[in-house]
Amino acid sequence: MLVRSVFLPCAVLFFAASIYAGPVSGQTVGLGLAQANNCMSCHRVDRKVVGPAFSTIAQRFAGNPEAADYLAQSIVNGSRGRWGPVPMPRQAHVSPNDARALAQWILSLNDSPADKVE
Repeated sequence: MLVRSVFLPCAVLFFAASIYAGPVSGQTVGLGLAQANNCMSCHRVDRKVVGPAFSTIAQRFAGNPEAADYLAQSIVNGSRGRWGPVPMPRQAHVSPNDARALAQWILSLNDSPADKVE
């Protein structure tokens, strides 16, 4: 009985909050993933910081069907000399699935400029 009396109000609140907050876009999820994995320490969506802007990466790889796999590997394993003298260190803490999701989000920035978030 206690479970039902606690669960039902929580479920109602969660449902109401999800309706109020509106749908979560892929852009929001991608940005959240980038923030959670400290990508924003060196990158921004629309401007260079230490590393290139995500939008610049998206432009460079636009139309390349192998880009998501390549970028996911670069996220996990790091890269050197592709964007200038500063190497991108390995991001071993990023899972392969998260790396792939990040890569797909970065590539999507070339598709929908109105949805870009910084």
